[in-house]
Amino acid sequence: MKRFFPAPLLSVVLAVLLLVLWDEHGLTVWAGAVLVGVAVPVLTAGLRPTRPHARRPWVALRLLLRVARDSVVSALDVARLLLTRRAKNIPSKFVRVPLILNDSHALATLAVVISAVPGTALAELASDRSALLIHVLATTDEVELLDNIRRHYEEPLREIFET
Repeated sequence: MKRFFPAPLLSVVLAVLLLVLWDEHGLTVWAGAVLVGVAVPVLTAGLRPTRPHARRPWVALRLLLRVARDSVVSALDVARLLLTRRAKNIPSKFVRVPLILNDSHALATLAVVISAVPGTALAELASDRSALLIHVLATTDEVELLDNIRRHYEEPLREIFET
């Protein structure tokens, strides 16, 4: 069964997406949606990385709430900075963030989180996966920034993916 449906949720989402995008819903459209929903996951199974083994759903929920909170607070801070200062007076810089994460899914999630929070952007992952280079719009204390990333994002991701 797993051979014909390697990613059942992906199959359903693709089929539903195609049905939503097409204007008419005849038998041919339904058959095409089902065919694409089954064929694409089968043909792309080799391109997907290993399945994540996420644990501790309460930690994941806590992380999600933390990211939502940080995004709102950062959005307000960025708006205040942009509205009250000239661009040359905003202390932006690149910061190297040493990593404790090893799992590729945890690293990808951290990259998404850092990019999603306003005022920060992922610039580069070191080839040996030991550090991230991020751009920070306004920071005065690099040590505090690194500590916040470690405590609020890396440690929960480590609990979720690596324990």
